[in-house]
Amino acid sequence: MSAFSALMVAVSVAERKRDEARQALQNAQAAQRGAQSQLDQLESYAQETSERWGAREGVTLKPEVMYHHHQFLGRLGAAASMQTGVVDGHVQRVEAASKHLLDAELRLASLRKVLEARQREIALQQMRREQKQTDERAAIQYHSGARGREGQEN
Repeated sequence: MSAFSALMVAVSVAERKRDEARQALQNAQAAQRGAQSQLDQLESYAQETSERWGAREGVTLKPEVMYHHHQFLGRLGAAASMQTGVVDGHVQRVEAASKHLLDAELRLASLRKVLEARQREIALQQMRREQKQTDERAAIQYHSGARGREGQEN
């Protein structure tokens, strides 16, 4: 039974690792959603700012104001580019976590199949043992009954 117990422990460990991998994936997905949300906010703010400062009829802006506006939009664009890199990093982490979860689930499934096969084997051995004991009892009863009849015939 020690091999069976070892299999049970291995399945338990594999289940724990699968659960940890699932949690890591969920954390990575949450981080990706947060990074994407920040990127969306940056892009939305840049678009609103650009639209607000767009050419309006009858309004003249000083060159200094336009210069600072373009610098500000450039910085927003740089921040959005950096955030795009952050989002891409999170996408890669989500993909890696998904692969790790898949590997953990496959390992768990294979261990469960081995465990089920071992359980069937043990059940079959037990059934054979019980059948053998039943056959031996029947043989003993048959022989004792046959001897009893021989004694009555004499």
